[in-house]
Amino acid sequence: MGIGTGIALFVIGAVLAFAVNVDLGGVVNLSLIGYILMGAGVVVFLISLVFLLRRRQSTATTRTAVDPASGEQVTRSTRDTNDPLV
Repeated sequence: MGIGTGIALFVIGAVLAFAVNVDLGGVVNLSLIGYILMGAGVVVFLISLVFLLRRRQSTATTRTAVDPASGEQVTRSTRDTNDPLV
């Protein structure tokens, strides 16, 4: 589930809650189902945003140079982890 799923649930719920006027004989209340879907859409959207913002980002850098004294090729690799929780 992602941000798009949350938005889709919210839109479908809004359509059921505000745009559909169908009487099903008291068996199913479409307005209530619409409000439930809207609430679920908001929850899924917020959870997706939290996971998106907490995702760790890492950058790998590789540098290659020639040592002027010995003539050997020297490679240096570094990894930087951008952890937003620290």
